[in-house]
Amino acid sequence: MTVPIKDERSALRRVAGSTAGRSAIVVAVFIAALWGIEVVDAVAGNSLDQWGIHPRVGSDAVRGIAAAPLLHGGWEHLAANSVPALILGFLGLIAGAGRFLLATAIIWLVSGVGVWLTGGTNTVVIGLSGVLFGWMTYLALRGLFTRKPLDIIVGVTLMVLYGGMLWGVLPGQPGVSWQAHLWGAVGGVLAAVLLGRRARTESGPGNSREVGAIAS
Repeated sequence: MTVPIKDERSALRRVAGSTAGRSAIVVAVFIAALWGIEVVDAVAGNSLDQWGIHPRVGSDAVRGIAAAPLLHGGWEHLAANSVPALILGFLGLIAGAGRFLLATAIIWLVSGVGVWLTGGTNTVVIGLSGVLFGWMTYLALRGLFTRKPLDIIVGVTLMVLYGGMLWGVLPGQPGVSWQAHLWGAVGGVLAAVLLGRRARTESGPGNSREVGAIAS
């Protein structure tokens, strides 16, 4: 009797080529990049942290808005953001990478500009948490606009499991930028409204194309 040899490399290629596989790879690479940046920052004596957002300081404002979510105030800060980034990033990508990247751009910009306008004087704001709050509100609310059952289920599940994190938009914890959380959440709501309605329109009768989906 002959037994077929399992081609493990083919199985891995099939997993990596699936929507879930590609989504997992993308979010893992992003988180790995964050850890790589923190390694460089540690070697440089944490000098990269000054590239964060300096509220209402005009010089290098654009650089701060662009760089702040990629920088963290130490390993504990980065570790605390990595797990929710992995979960929320994967859930966002698997439902449509193009749409999720557009949502991320909106959240990144709204959170950064909001922090620059309202953040504490003589502070430097860094960290991915503003984007995470935006991802949370975007994923929680997009089903209201796309009307897709999966989006609604994901939104309800996230609110049940992680809805408590939204209390972070209120001031209270020293050393934590509630402004970043608040404006990130606002950016997520804005992205859900804009992109959710667009997705519903483009996938309506006579148009079954999934906008921004990772199609195999």
